[in-house]
Amino acid sequence: MEIIHAVHPEQMKSFDTKQLRKNFLVRELFVPDKVRMVYSYYDRLIVGGVQPASTLKLKVDERIIGSKYLLNRREMGIINIGAEGSVTVDDNEYKLGNKDGLYIGMGAREVDFSTAKLENPAKFYFLCTPAHKSYPTTSISIKETTPLNLGSYEQSNRRTIYKYIHPEGIRSCQLVMGLTVLEPNNVWNTMPTHTHARRIEVYFYFDFPNEDLVMHFMGTPKETRHLIMRSEEAVLSPSWSIHSGVGTRNYSFIWGMAGENQIFSDMDDVPMSSLL
Repeated sequence: MEIIHAVHPEQMKSFDTKQLRKNFLVRELFVPDKVRMVYSYYDRLIVGGVQPASTLKLKVDERIIGSKYLLNRREMGIINIGAEGSVTVDDNEYKLGNKDGLYIGMGAREVDFSTAKLENPAKFYFLCTPAHKSYPTTSISIKETTPLNLGSYEQSNRRTIYKYIHPEGIRSCQLVMGLTVLEPNNVWNTMPTHTHARRIEVYFYFDFPNEDLVMHFMGTPKETRHLIMRSEEAVLSPSWSIHSGVGTRNYSFIWGMAGENQIFSDMDDVPMSSLL
């Protein structure tokens, strides 16, 4: 498990491209037949990816987690971005198709990942956060979510938001998680942008060819920076940082938040006129 430490916004001002990527970018999440996890000190959120060829059991380093199993005091949200696969939680199997999701409540001891067809593997992206209460493990299909259409063609940001884990949907302690899909010929996300004083957010970009890219904007509103991101990479967005992006074509991204407030609209809006 890789560890990424928290960064103060004043420290970020001196970072070059290499340092920005080292401290905020999460790469190579899907390694065949391995569980990949990155432990962040922002709200102690864990970002992970699993591409199973065989049945893979979720294991952790007890020295990092302080427990023999990951979800002893944690909860987890999963979205499958690949082909059909299954997640087995304490002997209960949940089949997930493309863009289907699963919430696993605190206390689950065993989590296994498998794929239906080896030639077309499942790819399970997950976020894991500390929890104080056990909510029921629940699966959800993207078809069961309530789509929210936002944006306009004039601003090149026509998109659909699908909420999976949130107070009006699948309940959790602090994890909020969902998926945004941009329509063809639309490339901007989350602009006008905002920050979150009360929580971290993670963006995971996917559903676009390897030769394309997303330019992700971050940093404080008065000290902006950017990261070039390829498909199936994630970026950590601290509470002080904006998070917005534009692609060379349309794409999808999974967003996930953790902190002390689950209200989706709890944002500190930043007018575009004030960005530097």
